[in-house]
Amino acid sequence: MQLIHDVARWRAYCEDQRANGERVGLVATMGALHAGHAALFDAAKVRGDHVVATLFVNPRQFNDANDLTRYPRPRDEDRALASAHGVDCLVEPSLEEMWPDYPNATATTVSVRGIGENYEGASRPGHFDGVTSVVAKLFTITGPCRAYFGEKDFQQLAMVRQMVRDLSFDVDVVGCPIVRDDDGLALSSRNVRLGPVGRQRALVLSSALRDVGSLPANASTLRSRLRATLVDAQLDVVYADVVNPVTFEPSRDDEIGEARALIAANVDGVRLIDNGTVTLEREER
Repeated sequence: MQLIHDVARWRAYCEDQRANGERVGLVATMGALHAGHAALFDAAKVRGDHVVATLFVNPRQFNDANDLTRYPRPRDEDRALASAHGVDCLVEPSLEEMWPDYPNATATTVSVRGIGENYEGASRPGHFDGVTSVVAKLFTITGPCRAYFGEKDFQQLAMVRQMVRDLSFDVDVVGCPIVRDDDGLALSSRNVRLGPVGRQRALVLSSALRDVGSLPANASTLRSRLRATLVDAQLDVVYADVVNPVTFEPSRDDEIGEARALIAANVDGVRLIDNGTVTLEREER
C-alpha cells in the first residue's frame, strides 16, 4: 500500500492509474476505521477498482470543538486495516493543504440546499456544508472515479448524490449497505464511547427500525410507532421520521412504496444515528 501526504502527488497518482487503464475507486474516511469502512474497501475491490482511500479528520464538519478534540486518531491501526483490505493507496493530506486558511473561515463553501436543511442539518448547523465542501475537494483532486459511501449516513449520501448531479462531477456514487455488529448496533466510530449499559440502551435504535421495517403501513402510523418505541425506552430523541429517500421530504399518508426511516438519539451522552427501509401502504379508513 502506498502512502501519500500531499495533494500534487495524490492528483498525479490517480491520473497515472487512469492512464494505465485502471478505474479509481475512492473511499473517503476520517479514520478510526472499523468493519464498516472495510466493507467499502472490499466493495471497491470486488468491482475491480484501484482503491484510493483518504484519511482526513475534517474540522469544517464539526460544529462542536470538543467533538473534534475527542475524535479518535489511531493512525497505525487505520493503516493496518486499510492494507489488510486491499487499499492500493492511502492518502493522508495535511490540514494546511486541505484548508490553507484554517482556523479562519474558508471563503468558498459548497452547500446543498433542501436535503441538507433538516434532520442532521438542523441538529448540527454547518456540519453538512463542511461535509460537502470537503467531498467536493476530494472529487476535484481525485478526478473521475467511483466513490463509495455507507448508507448509515443516509442523508449525507443523498446530499453527495445531489451535489454530483448538480455540479456534473465525473463520479459514480455507490451506496453500500449498513454494517452492524452481531447485536444489531450500526457500526460507528462513536460506539467506543458507549459503556456496557449505554450500549444495551442503544440497541433500541436498531430494534425500532426492524419493527417498522416489518410493518407496511402509512407514513403517520410508521412515524408514530417509531417515535413511541424510542420514547418508551427513555432515549433522548433528536429526531425520528419517515422520509422520501431522494428528496428527504417527510413522507405523506397518500404515498406508497419505499421510504426511509431516520433516527438520531443521544445515548449516555453519545449521539447516534441509524436508518432503515420501510414500505408505505395506504390504510383502509
